[in-house]
Amino acid sequence: MRVGVAIFPGSNCDHDAMRAVAVAGHDPVPLWHKDASLQGVDAVILPGGFSYGDYLRCGALSARSTLMAEVRRFAQAGGPVMGICNGFQILCEAHLLPGVLMRNRSLRFQCERVALVVENANTRFTAKLPRHRPLELPIAHADGNYFCGPDDLARLEGEGQVVLRYLRNPNGSVGDIAGIVNDHGNVLGLMPHPERACEAVLGGTDGLGFFQSLLG
Repeated sequence: MRVGVAIFPGSNCDHDAMRAVAVAGHDPVPLWHKDASLQGVDAVILPGGFSYGDYLRCGALSARSTLMAEVRRFAQAGGPVMGICNGFQILCEAHLLPGVLMRNRSLRFQCERVALVVENANTRFTAKLPRHRPLELPIAHADGNYFCGPDDLARLEGEGQVVLRYLRNPNGSVGDIAGIVNDHGNVLGLMPHPERACEAVLGGTDGLGFFQSLLG
């Protein structure tokens, strides 16, 4: 399979994501933010970083890029899209996922490893991950505090769209939410960095299952 990895000005986890795709056994394809084509890829990853320097709001400018217009069409046609950290912020700004990522409750940049559980293992992104067994993944964000209104929250919880939940909430996210999927289950946003936990030399492989699940 061919997996497109978006690159925006300020992306800094694009090579990490491409490495994770390769470790999972498939072909990464770099996609520049000005590209008007997804080059026939089978899935898309929006990586972490500080696209456009987080100007205005995190992900606000990237969500309006030429590439994101193609990603939106791809997602609306059922194509799998994974947004990691800044990628999650971009998906919310592009209205492909509900809610918003706000400043951490601590008002500090949080960079640490956190424990999480998979709440829904029946998605395109989590099928090869163990449900309710703790995973350890790195986080690195200042604006990872997920918030949505009560109606959206009730729908996310009731429809099984909460995919990942923190065991110890590092940022104040409502419901300890660390990752969600859209109504159709083909768009995932998560704040932790699975691409930084795909090889033992990096300290663990708990993130590899996300890429193995995505790629089938």
